[in-house]
Amino acid sequence: MSQKDPCQKQACEIQKCLQANNYVESKCAAVLQEMRKCCARYPKGRSICCSGFEREEREREKLKTISEGIPPPPQ
Repeated sequence: MSQKDPCQKQACEIQKCLQANNYVESKCAAVLQEMRKCCARYPKGRSICCSGFEREEREREKLKTISEGIPPPPQ
């Protein structure tokens, strides 16, 4: 039996919020923040629902290092 995704509830809340607000992301900022908090509580890869947020975090870190003049780590 597969385990339930720990952040599935937050992912569903995002979908409900976006649908209720005609997909205007700014109106769902609080729900999106709750999803980020949930994703931060679990190791990368633990929640399939977090994959987009993990990618977003990697991009944010990459931009931060570029803006600070620090070369990004090798991949």
